[in-house]
This record gives sequence, C-alpha cells and structure tokens, in this order.
Amino acid sequence: MRLSSGFLSLFLVCPIFATNIDGIRPRQSNETEYKLGKITLDTPWTASVGTNPWPEHPRPRLQRALWKNLNGVWRFRNATKGDDSAPPFGQTLERAVLIPSCLESALSGITELRHTYSWFQTSFDIPSDWQRDNRVVLNFGAVDYQASVFVNGQQAGTHTGGYFEFSFDVTNYLSANGTNELLVHVYDPTDMDRVQIPIGKQTLGRDGNSIWYTPCTGIWQTVWLESTPSEYVSKLDLNAEMDGTVNMTVHSSTNSTNTPFQISFLEPDSDEVKFTTVGISGKPFIFKVDAPELWTPDTPTLYNISISFGGDASDEIQSYTGFRTISRGEIDGVQRPLLNGEFVFPFGPLDQGFWPDGIYTPPSVEAMVFDLQQLKEVGINMVRKHIKVEPALYYRACDEMGLLIIQDMPSLRPDLPATSGCGTIRLEGDAEQKEFNRQLGVLVEQLKNYPSIFAWTIYNEEWGQSTVAPWPEFGLTDMVRSLDPTRLVNAVSGWTDHTAGDFDDNHHYSTPQCGTPFWSTQGSGYDSAYDPSRIGLQGEFGGIGQYVAPANSWFKSPSQQSAYELTNTTAIWNYRCIDLLRQLREQVELFACSGGVWTQTTDVEGEVNGLMTYDRRVNRMDRGLWREGVGALRDAARGRAGNGTLGVATGVEVVGLDVRGQGVLP
Repeated sequence: MRLSSGFLSLFLVCPIFATNIDGIRPRQSNETEYKLGKITLDTPWTASVGTNPWPEHPRPRLQRALWKNLNGVWRFRNATKGDDSAPPFGQTLERAVLIPSCLESALSGITELRHTYSWFQTSFDIPSDWQRDNRVVLNFGAVDYQASVFVNGQQAGTHTGGYFEFSFDVTNYLSANGTNELLVHVYDPTDMDRVQIPIGKQTLGRDGNSIWYTPCTGIWQTVWLESTPSEYVSKLDLNAEMDGTVNMTVHSSTNSTNTPFQISFLEPDSDEVKFTTVGISGKPFIFKVDAPELWTPDTPTLYNISISFGGDASDEIQSYTGFRTISRGEIDGVQRPLLNGEFVFPFGPLDQGFWPDGIYTPPSVEAMVFDLQQLKEVGINMVRKHIKVEPALYYRACDEMGLLIIQDMPSLRPDLPATSGCGTIRLEGDAEQKEFNRQLGVLVEQLKNYPSIFAWTIYNEEWGQSTVAPWPEFGLTDMVRSLDPTRLVNAVSGWTDHTAGDFDDNHHYSTPQCGTPFWSTQGSGYDSAYDPSRIGLQGEFGGIGQYVAPANSWFKSPSQQSAYELTNTTAIWNYRCIDLLRQLREQVELFACSGGVWTQTTDVEGEVNGLMTYDRRVNRMDRGLWREGVGALRDAARGRAGNGTLGVATGVEVVGLDVRGQGVLP
C-alpha cells in the first residue's frame, strides 16, 4: 500500500481486528499507584502514554481475531539469584510498574539501575467469547535478558535473548473459571563480571564514554494472549519476488507436514481477491502471482494475505507481503546493490532507537513512526537499524513508508577485561561465540519476512568479533545466507575486514571514504582501500554535532555533550553536513560508492550529532537543503547505472579514471 494518510494507513492495510475494552484494560487495579518515574528529559508523547500503552496488535505479519493485550500496570519486586525456585505465588508485589518499559526508564515508574534479578506480576482472565476447547498462547515481544514464566504456580517455560519474540502454550495451566496469575522472573547480567551477551549499546560501567547508553532491563515489548485451534500456524515464512514467484512455508504447531491451507492475495487497497491457491504445511510451497505491482522505496506496494489453515476448526490468519527482489550485480564494471534488478542507492541514518523517556521502548507507535516520517520527508530511503531489534510495528512502518533496512545483529559486550589484567579482549570464548551464533539465527528467522529488510549486518566495529583466525564472519555469512538467501550480508561494518560478505564497509566521520582508493586506520583494526570484488558502502560517516540547550538535552552541561565534530549554530551544522553529502556524491560519480549511512537519526544521551535532538523537539535539518543533497546522491547513482560513462563532480577534473582498477588490499 502507498502511504497516503499518515500512520492510520498502517492499520488499514492488514486489518487490525477490533478489540473490546477488556483487551487493553490492565488486569489489576494498580493505575492509581503508578506514577511516572524520575524524568531527565521527556518527549512530546511522554504525557500521553497513560496506563494502556501500546494497545495495537503487536504482530502484523501473523494476526488472529481473538487476542488480548496484557500491557498496562503490573507489579514489581527486586529479586535475588536462585529465588525463581520459590516464586511469590499469591502475593502482591510491592511496586507498580508499567509494561512494556525498561526498569531504568521514567515510563516504567521504577527508574533504577542494577536490577540483575526481578519479578513481574499481573493477572488476567479469559474472554467469555473465546472457545473453551481452543488453546491459549501467551506471547512476549521481548524481555531483556532471560525470562522464566509462571502461570498459576506452574512454570510455563524459559527464554534467553533480550531482543526476540517468544511464546508458550499456557492452556494446561489456566484456571477454568476466574482470574489467572502471571509471574515473570527476569535475569539481566549487563556488564556483570565476565558475562558476555548480546547487549548492543547498553552499559552500566562505561561512565564518561558517550557512545554507550542507559541499559534496558525487563519486559520492554508487548505481552499478549491469543486463542487458537488445537493445531495452528506457529510461523509463516514468505518471500515474494519481482517476477511474482512466492516461496512460502506454513509451520504448524504440531510440526505437521500435511495439514492443508488456502492462501488468498488481495489487490492493493482493495478487498478484491487477486489470487488464491492451496498447499500443505511443513514444506516449501512455491507458486506464482501474475503481474504484481512491485515494492520500491518510491512505490511501497503491499498485498494483504488471508490464510485458512486446517479443517473445520481452521486457524484464520491475516498477513501481508511486498513483491521485490534484492541482489547484487556488476554495472559498468562496479559491484552494485540491486533492487528489482536496478541499482538503488541506499542512503539514510544510523538509527539507534533510544528514547529519553522509555530507553529501548518508544513511548508509542506514533512516536516511533514520527522519526521515520522525518527521514522520508527529505528523500531518505534507508535506515541502518543499529545493533538493536525493534518491535514488529517498526518494520511494518518501514514496509509501508518505503524505507530499506540494513538490520544489525546486536553486538556482544565488546570490551571484557583481559585475564592478564592488562587491557581488554573482544571475545571471551567458544561458549559466547556459540550463543551469539544462535541468536543471530533467531534474528534472521524472526525478521526475514519483512519486505523492507535489505541486508543483514553481523559484526559492528569488531565488537565481540574474534581477533584470531579462523575468522568467524565467513561461517556466519554462510549461515545467514542459508537461512535467508534473498538478502545481502554485511559481514563486518567498519574496522577489521577479512573480505567476507557482500560489502566493503568503511567508517570515517570527518570525510567519507566510500568505494575509494584512499582510506585510514580505525581503532585496533584497519580499513583497507576499496575491494572492487564487493559493494562499496560508507557504513558510518557524518557525526556532525551541535551543543544542545538544557531544555532539549540529556546532559545539561556542554562538557558532557560530544560529537565527532561540533558546530556553533544550526546554520553552520547544515552547511557542514551538506558539504559531506557533496563529498559522498562526488565519490558516487568518481569512484565506486554504492550507499551511505549518516550518523545519526537523533542525539542519544551525551551524543549530540543527531538529525534531531534526543527529545525530538528540534529537527536540525534545513529540509530544502537536505532534499536537494539527498536527491543529488540518487541522481548521481542513476548517472552511474549502466550508461557507460562517468559523471564528473562539480569542480573536480579526473582524467582517465578506471573505477574497475582502483584499490588493492594490503
């Protein structure tokens, strides 16, 4: 669907079933006890969050009519190691907490650090209109870091990994008539001893280093119930190519390989059925839809999908997809990223996804989408989702708006103290590597069906990356491609590059070095001259900052505000930024630059180099200048898209330049 009427269209494309008031009302009368916690900096949405946050259906690619939102005011208690062996059943925990939110956030009402162990508690009933012979599935969007779930005194299951969805069938633990008690025990060892887990940019112990931020502990994405038949769709894999070929696998909760289903595609913006076919569960099913409208950043066409699964007690699913093909190919002697067979120049910001009021949890869907709308307004067509996984509705918004996503795997804690007592190390050992590998696989499996996902990033700047051979990124690149052969892989973004993956990715802030024969050292690793066998990408650049007024800043003192380069005024900030966009354009015209990532969407705590301030109240971009600068990048890329000639950057004369011969690896 083409975005035409703001975010409302998000919920018109793939129908969000109406939910009665019981579906979003907190289960316990805790509202009067909940208060916003200590707030360092608010946003325009903070005051409107209330006690019914995130009421929208949280999983747009696999929706059922019968669902119940469990967000709202729960109860919280600090816990200790081992006390999950004696859960506090039947007790009322001492403090009110808003779910979903990080314990460290103001929105949670707790606003405290260092809760390594925690208890969360609520209660719920089952709606009277749910069939009593159906199953009840309890779903979590994400819990950081390890969750043990108890229903009515019985353990329903455990999950490890702070960024990923998980579900438990809780039918056998439910009370037949009345209220059910839900307890969640959370263990979050961020920066604890020598524990090395995927944490992205969370920290407790890097005071004074502005590139690390407040951590997130606890239930930070939506919790909800579903009513399902005894056999139901547990997962839907679906990829739709530009020629209309659809490759899908419908996974059954019983692991059946022969349960029948019917799938129907609807015409865009219509209830008219375009295509219908039938298949069976548990194995790839390939078919073709004639003459689909293609998904691109300029025309992000989406098709609604309905699936009827099983027999008389069938599972009815609503989903959607977009038809597009992502690949790489050589154009005029240069390796390029291709969308639907054409060179597309992905350009956009490093999108960190931190919020001053909610930390990892945006205050609302509206707030989250606001960031993306500001980017689209100036012609940006991509975001690099930086070492964080967002709620599913973020990816849906990018699908609708036409924003390509380079999705990072959240990094392992990158700077463990060396056992020698001198310096730090990047990777603790084999166990940590194996867990990183497992969670990388979970990431790909969870997100691979969103049309907007353009590429996967495995490692960022050597964080958690082994510094001794054999280099893990080669095997991990193969693993990612085996799970998802439809996307590109950025094995290493910045620093130590051993030539794995589809991209030669350079990080350099004061000037871009994208697909060029000049480069510089970075940290403990190195960037090399452009490798012409891969795609040239400026994986991070910019970082131009401006001191922030106290009303809009996390740290009020300029001495605590930092950027890679600072400017005195917004006008000078725009001048300096547009100058860097010009340099990047010249590298598109003269060399082999094929994409760029600007640092960054917003300020984050002590970093003041955002396109917007951390509170989202000040947009630094001169929209006219930025539209012109971003448009010039796209025009330069079109000029290099197979016409056999080199564009010449304004004021630069290059004689006899052969982009195919530039750069040799040391």
